Amino acid sequence: MTTLADFPITKKWPAQFPERIQLYSLPTPNGVKISIALEELGLPYEAHLVSFDNNDQLSPEFLSLNPNNKIPAILDPNGPDGKPLALWESGAILIYLAAKSGQLLPADLGQRYETLQWLMFQMGGVGPMFGQVGFFHKFAGKDFEDKRPRDRYVAEATRLLGVLEQRLQGRDWIMGEQYTIADIAIFPWIRNLIGFYGAGELVQFERFPHVQRALAAFIERPAVARGLDIPARS
Repeated sequence: MTTLADFPITKKWPAQFPERIQLYSLPTPNGVKISIALEELGLPYEAHLVSFDNNDQLSPEFLSLNPNNKIPAILDPNGPDGKPLALWESGAILIYLAAKSGQLLPADLGQRYETLQWLMFQMGGVGPMFGQVGFFHKFAGKDFEDKRPRDRYVAEATRLLGVLEQRLQGRDWIMGEQYTIADIAIFPWIRNLIGFYGAGELVQFERFPHVQRALAAFIERPAVARGLDIPARS
């Protein structure tokens, strides 16, 4: 029978609680999606810091779990049919955890697919575009004399915020009254865009009061406050 000890990643990050979900991550917008979801769901888990400073994501042990060398990744000792499950890609992990727990996804099938639609909106649009804004505004790209690449991504990020502004008009959350994995996927990226990236003025964040209101409500959730700092940085 396969156990956690059979996975090479546990040699680098030993499991103190092998009966719990093992989370390999870093508190980035993609990483905290999973720590927040686990905190919201109340599922027992153990968090392991994957340090980019040490290139942990390129280690043979991490690559044995995720050949794409990105965080987050999980190892669930009690996966489908009671067998361990290794999983990566934050969107896939969110869907898995919601299905496993029976929470954070609407029971109605139509609304469930609509929730997944907004999750894919984050995966395919919000994450990549906001990340590019961060590169061209905060990191190496800020030194480029040609500002057209930056402005292209700023315009697209602003457009995406407009889509969210329209969606959140008259709704507490992306799906209305029900808080879902779509919210957990989207709002860490908005927080990062205006906070860590410091791009609020660039994207004219003041133009989006409904997004501002929902982001504030998201950050105030106790599970979110805890998840934003998991795993703790060394």
